[in-house]
Amino acid sequence: MPKTIAKSSESKVLSMVEVNRRKLEGIRKFAQDQGLLSGKTHVVRGRMPDSLVAAAKKNTGIESDTELVKMALANLAVEENYFEWLWSQRGTIPPEIDLEF
Repeated sequence: MPKTIAKSSESKVLSMVEVNRRKLEGIRKFAQDQGLLSGKTHVVRGRMPDSLVAAAKKNTGIESDTELVKMALANLAVEENYFEWLWSQRGTIPPEIDLEF
């Protein structure tokens, strides 16, 4: 019985990572469209608890510290506008999706 629970729990974690990856990809695209991910770079340094960094990497699938901080900042920078944009996309299908008509 515990093996079944472990498999179920593992697949739930994997699906949450996939959900988080898709959310972050949407945020990344939105931030990029807003011009926030291009131009001159700025060095940001800070000390974070290992457990916080490990949990964030596990939940997002991001392995690079730089990419993790970049996505965290992008999330904060576009938070209000992103959700308005996301809601406006409700019911639309991206042109790259093949509907096989």
